[in-house]
Amino acid sequence: MKALFRLLSLTLLSGLLCSASLFAETARQTIANAALAEDAAKKREIITSLIGQGDEIIKPLLDDWKADKLYIHTTATGEKIAVRLQDDKDDAGTQSAVRVDDGTSLKDAAGQPLRLIAKEQKIVEHDRGLRNAMKGVLDLLDLSSPDVKKRVQAVQTLGFAQNAEKVPALEARMKVEQDPEVIRALKEAMALIKLKDPSDDAKVTALKELKELHTFSSYDSIKATLKEAEAASKAPVAGAAKEALAAIDSHRSFVNFFGTIFRGLSLGSILLIAALGLAITFGLMGVINMAHGEMIAVGAYTTYIVQNIFGAGVTIPLFGLSLAIPGMHATGALYNSYFLFAIPASFLTAALVGIALERGIIQFLYRRPLESLLATWGVSLLLQQVFRLTFGANNVQVGSPTWLSGNWTIGDIIFNWNRVFVIGFAIFIVFGTYLVLTKTSLGLLMRAVMQNRNMAACMGIRTSRVNMMTFGFGSGLAGLAGAFLSQITNTGPSLGQSYIVECFMTVVVGGVGNIAGTVTSAVGIGMADQSIQQILLNPVMGKILVLVGIILFLQWRPAGIFVTRSRSLD
Repeated sequence: MKALFRLLSLTLLSGLLCSASLFAETARQTIANAALAEDAAKKREIITSLIGQGDEIIKPLLDDWKADKLYIHTTATGEKIAVRLQDDKDDAGTQSAVRVDDGTSLKDAAGQPLRLIAKEQKIVEHDRGLRNAMKGVLDLLDLSSPDVKKRVQAVQTLGFAQNAEKVPALEARMKVEQDPEVIRALKEAMALIKLKDPSDDAKVTALKELKELHTFSSYDSIKATLKEAEAASKAPVAGAAKEALAAIDSHRSFVNFFGTIFRGLSLGSILLIAALGLAITFGLMGVINMAHGEMIAVGAYTTYIVQNIFGAGVTIPLFGLSLAIPGMHATGALYNSYFLFAIPASFLTAALVGIALERGIIQFLYRRPLESLLATWGVSLLLQQVFRLTFGANNVQVGSPTWLSGNWTIGDIIFNWNRVFVIGFAIFIVFGTYLVLTKTSLGLLMRAVMQNRNMAACMGIRTSRVNMMTFGFGSGLAGLAGAFLSQITNTGPSLGQSYIVECFMTVVVGGVGNIAGTVTSAVGIGMADQSIQQILLNPVMGKILVLVGIILFLQWRPAGIFVTRSRSLD
């Protein structure tokens, strides 16, 4: 019997809950009831009951009400229905009508959709008090949004407004909020509002809360409070305000320190990827390749073409002709995967261009450094002109896939995803290059030729082919650098020239022919560049000081950080 009684009780309770949910009034029905209410005070009361609801239909309906787009339609039987007219007017001036209470089309007795003439309907009226009530609802609407960013923005808006009337709504939200970011914003908002409290004790309590939160956005409000307290000779409030400002300044220094380290690492990673290929062609082969920057541009333009192949295609004006490359019209995840295909394509394209350069020019200029420098400089100018004739003089647009856009924010330190990715990929490239040089037959042949070319030739090694493959490998690495630079900076004909000087500096400072030195030099120059810029707050002056520092360093240590023997091509 007890079990039966419990079963009946549960059934009854479930039925009551279902009935409650069925009869719960929706936001649409609430607005429709408000529109049909005869008394203005009743309208305000009903509209105010929407506070705390996060239904997205509230905003467009209230906006339409304020814009006189809601009407009262009276049927033949005398029933009044709140409707909203939409779509363009036809020749008879009629528009389709939608019921406000359920969003369905208004139908006649035969069940056919009705079209109404606006001027024949009664506009739902509103006055100043009702509009203020609507504003109060809309201000708090996003507090219940499922989107965390919208909730945070709504909370911050209320906090900066410092309106004490909003505190109850914020406190109500605090009781149900689960997201740590929103909870932090709620604490900050309520503390900011309490800074306007006439009581000094309340202000001191709020300042202590802001000191614990040490948010940058509260700095100006605290500073204003300090100014008022000092003018009114309120020592406790002024002291609490100074402590809160000191906490924020300390947190700012912490964020700037680690932010500078991150930016320095990311810049060093870019320099490393760009300079690694040069470390092989210049450091190991002894070839001063002034066209290395254009290999970077080849990789960037390859990424641009791959992106367009995944998109709508592209038409390239090639030497007076028009080369149409069809697109796949991919969308979603398939389109966002284009960069994964662009990475190997950039490497292969730049490697092929490098091999063509080595076979066509460089192989005839070994042991002649000045001639090879001038020849590759001429190739550099030629390739830049080819880029202009092919892709135009202006920069081309290379968009980042969604998984490389955005950032992580940890403790107010912003980590951009594309820079995090380039740091990780730089580590991967360095490790891969080490494996190629030490664990593959190609690396063994490369090292043998570098040590003693004549001896290697006597042992049957085809040194000419090894030179070609080495030059192609170094150029391919430059192409990879171009693929990543296309995600961070503009892609244009002079892209490579922007990095060629820094690449040579990185290789020379690290020690010609030493991969470990190149890594150390790239990270060091990147960190120094970002630190000096942070101190001086002047990027141009920062780069000048870094360049002067490199020159002074080379005067003291001409062979670089790590001294190693370079290959002599004799």
